[in-house]
Amino acid sequence: MLRNYGTVLKNGKVTHIIIDLDGTLLDTEKIYKHAISSIAKRFGKVYTDDIVAKVIGTVEKESARIAVTEMQLPIPTNEFQHEFRTLSHGFFAKHQIPLMPGARQLVHHLHENKVPISVATSSSLKSFELKTAKHKDFFKLFDHVVCGGSDPEVKKGKPSPDIFLISASRFPDKPKPAECLVVEDAPSGVQAAISAGMQVVMIPDENVPQERRRLATVVVSSIDLIPLEKFGLPPLK
Repeated sequence: MLRNYGTVLKNGKVTHIIIDLDGTLLDTEKIYKHAISSIAKRFGKVYTDDIVAKVIGTVEKESARIAVTEMQLPIPTNEFQHEFRTLSHGFFAKHQIPLMPGARQLVHHLHENKVPISVATSSSLKSFELKTAKHKDFFKLFDHVVCGGSDPEVKKGKPSPDIFLISASRFPDKPKPAECLVVEDAPSGVQAAISAGMQVVMIPDENVPQERRRLATVVVSSIDLIPLEKFGLPPLK
């Protein structure tokens, strides 16, 4: 399903694509939800869809702060973060994280058509390496990866534009923001892309309410449904 909320394409044509990781390329959100729900349950709290929508796309420290604050958990944020990391990283180390439907098809198509692509994730480098360990050949197709959770140049996480501006600057030809298209699943990531002066395709998690999808240039239900031709790129067949 493709839905355009009426946002005017600022430039139309783009030359580079920057793609989020969790929930966009990798199917990790269920794991994160399970980890947070497990911690919350110990204290008789429920990780509701509203809180999920606020946490999606944030760096780990901010995810912990939101969870502790919103559910009024009686533990320090750093303790929650440590337990969350232990649970999620333990799962990543033991299991192969599947790619999101259509991700392989889209990335191979862009690579074959020589469209520069990068990954911009709020994860730390260690977390990225754990999650992608079984997909090394796939991630070699990207020009570079920016891990906002550990990259010293990323001063502020999403919804600040830092990660996308830094990702654009690391392409050899240093495209202007208007020449970049971001692919995201989270409202914070969409806001970061807009703040960076980039167009953005959103593939929202089911918990993201309609009103938090409206900033996106285009909203689709699957990554392989991105209308590349609208942005001056070879269409996916």
